[in-house]
Amino acid sequence: MSVVSGKIIFCEGKQTSLDFRLLNRIVENILTNKPTIVPSGSKFTLSIFVQGYFSREGAINQQSIIFRDRDFDARPTTNIGLIPFQSMLLTHRACVENYLFNADLIHNYWHTKYIEKQDNPTSTWGHKDSPGVEAISGWIEEAARSLQDYQTVRWALADLLQSSASRHQLKTTWTGGSGKLPFSLTLHDCQTQAVALINQFQQAVGTVTLDRFEQSLAVYQQQFSQEEFWTQKQYLIWFHGKDIQKAMQQHKSQYISLKDFFDWALNEIDVNQYPDLIELQNRISSLQ
Repeated sequence: MSVVSGKIIFCEGKQTSLDFRLLNRIVENILTNKPTIVPSGSKFTLSIFVQGYFSREGAINQQSIIFRDRDFDARPTTNIGLIPFQSMLLTHRACVENYLFNADLIHNYWHTKYIEKQDNPTSTWGHKDSPGVEAISGWIEEAARSLQDYQTVRWALADLLQSSASRHQLKTTWTGGSGKLPFSLTLHDCQTQAVALINQFQQAVGTVTLDRFEQSLAVYQQQFSQEEFWTQKQYLIWFHGKDIQKAMQQHKSQYISLKDFFDWALNEIDVNQYPDLIELQNRISSLQ
């Protein structure tokens, strides 16, 4: 078993993931005691990965942060900041892609590639010059508007999942796990405890109702229809970036590849424009 020390930042995905590469941008100005960034796979197994990592590596005086996309697991707050969720810190925007939907940045990339093509005829760049910032802004908003109903439904479903009741699972023991025996081992007492677990589970499942879904649906329909939601570009915070990316490519299939743009943009994005990313940088710096 190896022994490691220092500060560790865990994130989703692999070393090629946007999360990992964004974190490298965030920590690049930390000159001393730089953290180790560990890509840790799926969000569903992230916490388990962290436990296994420390157990395997034999951590000494080690501090860590688990950072990942907010997704639909929590609502964004009115204050732009990281969102604590279980043992993790979540992005303010729905996912990393949401930080890259910047019309100026897309225009700069597009125009830069076009100019490179003029100077290098062997370039494989196959597009004309950028249509301009205004047209690109319209491209992003057009895609987001096409997602309005879909995102409304996704958030209404998320509300059902976010309640602790609907996440409750039926367990095989009431003691905390195997190896922790109950005070009484008689069939009657064990059966009584099991019936209590079943009742709790049924009550939890009973909260996932069509009425609750439709109540949430109405709330999000109203919120996503407000004028300021669009004028303030709140869809960049609420709507899932991977859905926006897909819709943009479908609406303007002749336009540039956003995947290629993201690769470029991660080296160009100014993380200091985003208070939550600045907060993350400060939290990482303060780790010992």
